[in-house]
Amino acid sequence: MALAHRLSKLLPVPRLDGKRNLMRDAWNLLSGMPGGKLVFSRLVGRMAPYTGTIHATVTVLRAGYAEVAMADRKAVRNHLDCVHAVALANLAELAGNIALAYSLPDDGRFIVSGMEIEYTKKARGTITAVGESPIPRTSTRAQFDVAVTLRDASGEQVAKAILHSLVGPKPGTTRDRRDVN
Repeated sequence: MALAHRLSKLLPVPRLDGKRNLMRDAWNLLSGMPGGKLVFSRLVGRMAPYTGTIHATVTVLRAGYAEVAMADRKAVRNHLDCVHAVALANLAELAGNIALAYSLPDDGRFIVSGMEIEYTKKARGTITAVGESPIPRTSTRAQFDVAVTLRDASGEQVAKAILHSLVGPKPGTTRDRRDVN
């Protein structure tokens, strides 16, 4: 029996009506199961295919905080034999995004509107990104900055980033105002 079919028997039927935080629900269900963090990470990679190209694994996720690890492999390296800057940016965005997504109220959504990243050292080996997000209390339209630090296996910082994210209500919810961009 396929894994997806087995999982569908465990998971409640999802309501895509904007009344729950599917990211939080999926993590809370899967993270405690054997292999669940890997399954969750691959699901995120399927939802955001470009993000999935780095094959990162979410290791810790809670309100306002995420840790995501990316193995050093040929597909993420550059011509200088270190982890490519864009792979690091992708990892930073993933860590910041899931920290914020997990923290959103059930009727909230977000989009990254900008990003600053500073590369502080050549990145080699497994890189762990830590995203620290504010916790929006409502889905009222607002901008939030999410800080992300990327470290190598020895704990040395290789990059730091700030994601500028716009939070707002999901379409069709009571806070949704279509007259505002």
